[in-house]
Formats: sequence, C-alpha cells, structure tokens
Amino acid sequence: MKRTNLVLIVLLAIAPAVWAQKATSPKPFNHHAASKTAKKPARPKLVVGVVVDQMRWDYLYRYGNRYTTGGFKRLLQEGFSCENTLINYSPTITACGHTCVYTGSVPAVHGIIGNTWYSNEAGRSIYCTEDSTVSTLGSTSAAGKMSPRNMYVTTIGDELRLSNNFQSKVVGVAIKDRGAILPAGHSANAAFWYDGGTGNWVTSTYYMNELPAWAQEYNSQKWPQQYLSKPWTTLYPVASYTLSTADEKPYEGSYKGASGSSFPHDLSKIANGTIAASPFGNTMTLEFAKKAMEAYNLGQGSVTDFLAISLSSTDYVGHQFGPNSVEAEDTYLRLDHDLATLFQYLDAKVGKGQYLFFITADHGVAHVSGFMEENKLPGGTFSSYRAMQAMNEKVSTKFGVKNAIKATDNYQFWLNHDAITDAGKNEPEIQQYIITELLKLPAVVNAFPNRDVLTTTLPEPMRSMMVNGYNAKRSGDIQLVLASGYMDGGKTGTTHGTWYPYDAHIPLVWMGWGIQPGKTNRTIGMTDISPTLAALLHIQMPSGNVGQAIGEITK
Repeated sequence: MKRTNLVLIVLLAIAPAVWAQKATSPKPFNHHAASKTAKKPARPKLVVGVVVDQMRWDYLYRYGNRYTTGGFKRLLQEGFSCENTLINYSPTITACGHTCVYTGSVPAVHGIIGNTWYSNEAGRSIYCTEDSTVSTLGSTSAAGKMSPRNMYVTTIGDELRLSNNFQSKVVGVAIKDRGAILPAGHSANAAFWYDGGTGNWVTSTYYMNELPAWAQEYNSQKWPQQYLSKPWTTLYPVASYTLSTADEKPYEGSYKGASGSSFPHDLSKIANGTIAASPFGNTMTLEFAKKAMEAYNLGQGSVTDFLAISLSSTDYVGHQFGPNSVEAEDTYLRLDHDLATLFQYLDAKVGKGQYLFFITADHGVAHVSGFMEENKLPGGTFSSYRAMQAMNEKVSTKFGVKNAIKATDNYQFWLNHDAITDAGKNEPEIQQYIITELLKLPAVVNAFPNRDVLTTTLPEPMRSMMVNGYNAKRSGDIQLVLASGYMDGGKTGTTHGTWYPYDAHIPLVWMGWGIQPGKTNRTIGMTDISPTLAALLHIQMPSGNVGQAIGEITK
C-alpha cells in the first residue's frame, strides 16, 4: 500500500473523534466578552418609582414638541411605554391609586377605598392614613399623626425588605402624606411628607423617634418661601401656549386674594401650603428626595434599595385650573425639566443602567364642566351631598325615617341601619326606593346595591372595576354611576374618581436597568406594576396582589 493512501485512511479514521472533540470542548474564555456582561448587575442598585398625581396618559404626547431631550423624550426613547395602561377598579382616587401601584391589589382586597370613607365601626368619616397612636415629627401640628396601618396588605417595598432580611432600604417622599406613606409600605425605613401649615417636611413616630438632622437642616432653609419669592410666570411666552385655552377663564379657580386666574401668579404673600398648588412643589419634592437618597445611602450598597416618590403639585394645579389650562401646560413643561435634572442626578449618583425607573399616575382627570359646555360636549356637575339631603327628605316623607342615609363619599351612600331598624321599616324596600329616585336625576345613569354588584347588569370594564372597588367591610351600601362628563363638584375646577377612561387611562413608562426600548398597546392594568417589579427583582409579589407580570418587560 502506498504511503499516501495509508495516511488518508488514518485521517479518515480519526476525523470523527476530532470533530466530536471540537463539538464538545468548551470555547476559549473570552475575557472581553465576560467583562462586558459583568457590567450589568444581577439586580439594580436602586428602584425609583414616580407617581405623577393626576397625570393623564395623553400628557406624554400632548406637549411633546416642547419637551426637552432629557425629560419625557428620554423616557420614551430609552424606555418601554405601556401605552394602554388602565386603572382596573373604581373609584379612581389618589389613595387608592398609590396603594394599587405598590401592592398590585385593589380596594376590595387592600382596604384603601378612598382618601376618606365613612366607618360604621367608628361612627364617623376616617382618613386613609390617620393614626391617633403616633405623633408628628418635624412640627407641632397634627400633620404627622399618620401611618400605613389602615392598609391591609404588603407593598412591593415590604416584599423587597423581606427578601433579604430587611437589608434593603425603602423610603417614600411626597407632599401628600398618603402619597408617601402608602407606597412606602408597612416596614419602610422612612416616609416624609409636607406640612403646609408650617412649611416643614415631617414624618411620624411610626417610623422613627426624631426627625433626622438632615431633614431639620432642610426645613431651616425655608425653601417654600424661597421658591415662592418670585411670581409664577410661564416658562415661555404665554401667547405660545396654543395647546391650552385662553389664560383667563370663568371656570378656572383662582388663588386666595387674586382678582383672576391668569398669569402671572404672585404667591409670595400666601401661606406655605400654596407651594403645593404650583409647579415648584414638584421641584421641592424632588430636591428633598435627593437629600433622602443621600442620607439613607440609597443605591450604594450590595442590595437593591427603593425610593418611592409622588409628585402632588400636578394634582393641585389640575384641580384648580383644569387639564386644558395654561397653568397645567406650564406645570408639565416645568416637570419635564425637573425629570431631566433627576435623571442626570441618578446617572451620576447611582450610574446609568444601574437603576430601574418607572413613572405612572394614580388617576387621570375629567375636563372642567364649563369647558365641556363651552365646546358643546356632554357633561355637567353633580353634588352627592345635595342628593343625599334630597333622598333623606323623600324617605322621611314616605317612610317616616329621618336621615336614612348617614354619609356619602366616593360616589357611594351609607344607610343608617339603626334608624331604619328602630323605625320598624323594611331596609331593602327603602334602599330600592332611594335607587329609583336617584335614577331620576339627569347626572345619574345607574345606581345599585353595592352587595349586588356581581348580579347587576353592567358592561365591561365597568363591572370588573366596580367589583374590584367594593370592600365588604368598608364600602357604602349604594353605588352611584354618573353620566360621562359629569363630576361631583362645583362650577370651577375639576375632579376625578369615575370609571371612565379620562379618569382611568394612565401613563406607564419603564427605563434603565433591564429595560429594552419599545412600547405595547396591549391593555395592561395598574395592578400589573408590582408583580412586574417582583419578577424583575426575583422576589415575592405583595400579599394582596391580583395583577400579572408584564411579559414584554420581564422577558
């Protein structure tokens, strides 16, 4: 046999073994690729959640041409937007919204059915975070007699702390107490809110025994007075605010002592609380939040920390002037600048790509009834209190029962069970009579016994929202449904609270650690925010969670 043929036979014999070895042998270690992969931490150093009180979804785009590259535009370009995020319960009210975002739960489960509600046990209306067992720290007022004890379930912050034996730190900051306390949760390291009566940031003995020195120092600098020392003027020439109504409208509210509702607004002679109803309240909140970040060393340790911020001033401005006012537009243009500054701070302090950021809202808002009338759109005003008085008069005349309805709140009526029983009358008969009379009112399109919500004929998503909003222990006996465009309020300003999309459609944008740019138009519930955070952080979802993780975010 020739030598060349022998070599060929040997090569053919060993070739399968060689290829098998190549297929099974590990690839050489690529140090460069490994270093690139290692730059992304297994978990973010910090989660920052921002709830913009009363932010309608369309504000992401309505003023888009005037937003800067570093604020809302950066969010939409670098982040992932859930364009069709809807509140999936009713009523769409501040305390309920803040609780839902951070618990993944609904009023039927978490128990926060409104900012206030009538308590049959207490025999009075109670406030969502009131707590007589604690004391104020930071002022001598009662503004700090607050805690999260009225909330039945855990928050995502509670679960984060539980996940690592309470090594993670969780802090809540907002002008409104409920905007700081409910998101931060039961086991939070701290929650801080603003006492408009004294101009101080405060907390309660629920969290600590003394207001921290850094917060005392911040209060000593009298920032509200500094912010309000100059009139609030528009960021750009007022004539350029073409996406808003005329500056002076009879259906807009005005500041105390002001002769009208137009710019400029001189707030220097009004009490400290006025800063909440100006865009500078948002600026102050974010600056205080930065101080809290530094004081608690958030995002600087080996575990994930959480900072929950609520920006309350958008709500105060919106209630007073309405969503189509120059004031509302200017507030969002200034908020855009504030967000850009916040992102720059987080990039420098925590590191770009090292923190997870999300922004959403607790509810939307209705158009002012005067604006609707001016533009031939359906809507109007309604007074639940006057309706309660009228119903009580009718029941008294027909059945001889005085004050058959003892309270109204959150588009609900609480019946006076004792008065009806003492009079020897049939409660279901009286309840049905009240409902029949309520349905005669132009503003009311439906009314039904709350306990019968499951058997009442209602279209979706109204039905699910009403079911999710009904808490058997705390809710009222009769539920009202107002017609579209109607609100429980007066002739100036506006409000929210209904099931309609103008109150329920909210923004939800994610940015930073683990987030790929993009968007989805799939319907997502407010309850889906917390389970998504839980999935991203690999921790347990809150105890009352009813939402689902957003697959587009967690994949």
